[in-house]
Amino acid sequence: MNRHFDHDVLIIGSGAAGLTLALSLAQTAKVAVLSKSAVNTGSTWFAQGGIAAVLDDDDSIEAHVADTLVAGSGLCHEDAVRFTVERSKSAINWLINQGVDFTREQNSDDYHLTQEGGHSHRRIIHSADATGKAVHSTLIEQVQQHPSIEIFEHHVALNLITQADAGSRKLRCTGAYALNRADDHVHVFQAKTVVLATGGASKVYLYTSNPDSASGDGIAMAWRAGCRIANMEFNQFHPTCLYHPKAKSFLMTEALRGEGAYLRLPDGTRFMPKFDERAELAPRDIVARAIDHEIKRLGCDCVYLDISHKSPEFLSEHFPTVKARCLEYGIDITRDPIPVVPAAHYTCGGVVVDSNGQTDLENLYAIGETSFTGLHGANRMASNSLLECIVYAQSAAEHIASRLTRVPAPNKSPNWDESRVTNSDEDVVISHNWDELRRFMWDYVGIVRTHKRLERATHRIKLLQKEIAEYYSNYKVSGDLIELRNLATVAELIIRSAMERKESRGLHYSLDHPTMSEVARDTILVPTNFAAQDIIVSA
Repeated sequence: MNRHFDHDVLIIGSGAAGLTLALSLAQTAKVAVLSKSAVNTGSTWFAQGGIAAVLDDDDSIEAHVADTLVAGSGLCHEDAVRFTVERSKSAINWLINQGVDFTREQNSDDYHLTQEGGHSHRRIIHSADATGKAVHSTLIEQVQQHPSIEIFEHHVALNLITQADAGSRKLRCTGAYALNRADDHVHVFQAKTVVLATGGASKVYLYTSNPDSASGDGIAMAWRAGCRIANMEFNQFHPTCLYHPKAKSFLMTEALRGEGAYLRLPDGTRFMPKFDERAELAPRDIVARAIDHEIKRLGCDCVYLDISHKSPEFLSEHFPTVKARCLEYGIDITRDPIPVVPAAHYTCGGVVVDSNGQTDLENLYAIGETSFTGLHGANRMASNSLLECIVYAQSAAEHIASRLTRVPAPNKSPNWDESRVTNSDEDVVISHNWDELRRFMWDYVGIVRTHKRLERATHRIKLLQKEIAEYYSNYKVSGDLIELRNLATVAELIIRSAMERKESRGLHYSLDHPTMSEVARDTILVPTNFAAQDIIVSA
C-alpha cells in the first residue's frame, strides 16, 4: 500500500549534516529525516580523526585558511574557506552544548588537540579515535527526543519530485519518492523544502573506507532533477586503509601519522621523505600516490604503518578503536606494523550550492559531502569535512527558516506507479553489474589516470547504463537496484569530469598531462534539463 507523508522540511540523509539541520530547524518546522538503513550507520558514525577548528590561542583563522588553500592545490574558493573557518569555533561550541564529549588533556579541563596532514598547527578536536561516533550518537539522541522530528529508517530515496511554479517561472522541489525496505513499497514524501544530506559516492570504487551507503544517491538525484555538478574527478583516496582479507572498509586514522607513525616498505625502510619534505604529514593525495607508486614498483600487496615506537599507554589512550580492531585481526599495534593500502575515501565534488546550501533547483538544498561548496578544492584537508557538515547545516537552517512561511504548500503528487513492472528472478544481473562497475572504476579511473583508460571507462559505463535502464524500466525497484542506478550516474559524472581536466592537480593525476595548469578552473557539468532556466507554465 503506497502512503503519502507531508512535512515542512524533508531531509534525505541521517549523518552529521542532516541531523544538525534537523535539530536547528525543529523549533519552527515539522521535519522528516529519511535514513537508508538504521540511523546509526553511515560515514559520520565511522569517522575517526576529528574536527578541524581554530581553538588554540597560538593558532589563527588566517593559518587555517592558508593551510586549506595549500591542500586544495589552488582550486579552493577562498570565500568558502573563510566562511567555514570563521564559523569553526561556534560549530564546536554548538556540538559541546549538544553533549559531545571531546577528549581533554590529562589532569586538565582543556581539550586535547592533535595535528594531521596538511595542518600547520594542532587544531583537531576529537573524541579519542572515534569522533564521528561520539558526534553522531549525541545528535541521534537529541533528534530522537525532539517531538517535531520524525525519523524514517530503512527508506531509500529514488527520485526527487518537482512542480512548476507559475509565479517564479521556475521548477521547485516538493518532495521525493522513497522505497520502504520493510514493506517493499514506494511512498511519497512531500515538503515545502527538501535537503540532500546523503553523503559521498566512494562506493563507486572497488576498495573504499566508506560504508555501503556511500552510493552517491543525492548527487545522482540532483543531476537527474537538473542541478549542476562540479569537480567529480577529485575523489580522495585515504592513504591508509587496513589491508587484511577479513577486514572491510576500516581505515587507519590520519591522526596516527599526526602523532608520529611512520610509513614503511616491507623491508622496514621509510619512503615518504623522498616524496615530500613533510614526509608522513604531507597532504593525503601526495601520500596516497606515493604508496600507490611503491606498491606498483615493488609488486607488493601493501605497505606498513608503524607506530610501535610509542608507549602502549599512549596508544591505548589515543587510539583505543584502532588498537582493538587490529587485535581482532592478530595485529598488535604496540609491536607490529599495520598493513595498509589506499582506498577511496571522500568525494570532493558534488552538487553546486551557495553559502546557504541552496542548489540550482528552487527549495532544494544540499549539505555535507553531497555538496560542492568550494571548500575542498582539488584535495580535502584532513578533518575539514565534519566541520563543513556542521557549518553549512546551520547556514542552510537559517536560510530555510527565514523563508519557510512564504513557501506555499506543494500540490499533491501522484503515487509511484508499480502497475507495469514485475518482480525480477534475475537479481544476479544487479550483483554482476555492481561488481563490474566498481572494478573498472578502480582500474581505469583510480589514483593514476590516462586518456586511454578513461576512454575504456567511458565505453563500459555507456553499456552498463543501457542495461541498468532496461532493468529499471521492467522490474520492481529494490534497494540494490536504486544504488546501482545512482552509482552508474555518478561514475559517468566522474569519468566525464576527468576527461575534461587536461592537467594534473590535487587528487586528479594524469600521466598524459603530468603538469599543473597556470589557471585553476572548476569542472562544472550542466544537465540538459538545467533547473535554473525559466519555464513556461501554460494556463
